[in-house]
Amino acid sequence: MGSVPASFSSNRSFQQHLFSLLQRCNSLNILLQIHTQLILNSLSHKNNFIFNLLSLYVSYGHLHHAHNLFSTLHKPTTAHWNQIIRAHSRTPLAPFKSVECYNRMLASGSDPDGFTYSFLLSACARGGLLWEGEQLHCKVLVKGYCCNVFVETSLLNFYAVCGGVGRARYVFDEMSQRSIVSWNSMLAGYVRCGDFDGARRVFDEMPCRNVVSWTTMVAGCARGGKCKQALSLFGQMRRAGVELDQVVLVAALTACAELGDLKLGRWIHWYVEQRFVVRNKEQPSLRLTNALIHMYASCGMIDDAYRVFINMPRKSTVSWTSIIMGFAKQGLGKESLDLFKAMLSDGVGVNEIRPDEVTFIGVLCACSHAGFVDEGRQIFASMKHTWGIYPRIEHYGCMVDLLSRAGFLDEAQGLIETMPLKPNDALWGALLGGCRIHKNSELASRVANKVVAELNTDQAAGYLVLLSNIYAFAKRWQDVIDVRRKMIEMGVKKPPGRSVIQINGVLHNFVVGDVTHKHSSLIYETLHGITKQANWEVSEPDITEVLVDA
Repeated sequence: MGSVPASFSSNRSFQQHLFSLLQRCNSLNILLQIHTQLILNSLSHKNNFIFNLLSLYVSYGHLHHAHNLFSTLHKPTTAHWNQIIRAHSRTPLAPFKSVECYNRMLASGSDPDGFTYSFLLSACARGGLLWEGEQLHCKVLVKGYCCNVFVETSLLNFYAVCGGVGRARYVFDEMSQRSIVSWNSMLAGYVRCGDFDGARRVFDEMPCRNVVSWTTMVAGCARGGKCKQALSLFGQMRRAGVELDQVVLVAALTACAELGDLKLGRWIHWYVEQRFVVRNKEQPSLRLTNALIHMYASCGMIDDAYRVFINMPRKSTVSWTSIIMGFAKQGLGKESLDLFKAMLSDGVGVNEIRPDEVTFIGVLCACSHAGFVDEGRQIFASMKHTWGIYPRIEHYGCMVDLLSRAGFLDEAQGLIETMPLKPNDALWGALLGGCRIHKNSELASRVANKVVAELNTDQAAGYLVLLSNIYAFAKRWQDVIDVRRKMIEMGVKKPPGRSVIQINGVLHNFVVGDVTHKHSSLIYETLHGITKQANWEVSEPDITEVLVDA
């Protein structure tokens, strides 16, 4: 766009042309060019241009340009103030600025309208400004905007985020009319506080649902640990013909990973590649691809997880961490460490990928399963000295497990006793596990007595069982009897073994001694055959724990 003569710039058709360009503007670069033409042709002072420029700068999230333009206004109108308030309400780091602009607006003599209060309440919700939001609620009542559906919906969302679902429900019940946004805000309020029964009631009562409604329920259930409900809703969403977005796909993959539902996970992967990419003409987000890696790794399909990983055009710390954790959980310690080294090498370049706390949990876990003691010690030390990450209780747990498995029981005990954090039962349990492997009944006795004294009955069960088995390995039968007698006195029961398997898309749960499964007789008959064959092939089977139970 070059400059044009002033005589032409005054022409009404030229102004209409620029205004039309503003209406069709779809990028910041074009907007800056139009703004430049308005300045060069002395049109930047006209209110209709200023409002549209301001609105577009806010929509594109360029607060700096919006502020500069706003500062040129001699007497901003309510509409201008609304745009600058909206700009701050959309900024996660500066919602309080919206309230400051509102106070300046009042001081200038401009009157707020319904849009003003909607933007302000959104800012208060984003910034957690409960007191300020309550004051605005009073203003809304005084000014008579309590019947404005946009203001009421913003008020509902504010209370759902900051004031509790009960207060949000009161606003919802008093609303004169409800939009789909109002229903979704109420639904999100219940999900946010973990009241899934309340959320389900709202969901069932909704006169109509959109993709946000379904996604809120599926994602909320997945985050709340209700993975079966999440996948059930996801199935209903598919059957209802609702378009699946990336958020709901990530939630469903998370639930698949938790339940081990490989069949549905594979279908989602197919859907992403064959439907989602084609329809939206865009590649899946990093978050969605990372969820695919996590799903495959959690289902034990580490080769599939690795294929997704190596085909990613761009990787994040989460991508590397997910695949490292996946290999570690499969006992592939060397491969996991090789990936960690590759991650550090990749991060040296322009990507600036750095390991985080979760990455180190995966790497230390890999060292533990592979028995790489020296590597584990070096990596643990590098957390603080090289990366500035102070170890959490989980990292100490990995190190204790690594040292205990490798037989460095004294070093593991010393680490527990000198760590700056209070050790939990998981750390002592890892040390006890090492005592069991290396048949150190003396240390096990001291540790178990210390731990059991600090735990409640349910927590103590596993450690007492472990201790009795350690005594059995050492053939300290009287100690075995004493531990079992103590378990009876405390009312402690040995927790039953449990496993889950998926066959033809159906999840089957198995518990030791259970006979409720419809094929239990066939299952036990097969188990008996496998046990009999194992006894033939093993010359000296280890039946110590069986003897203990007997």
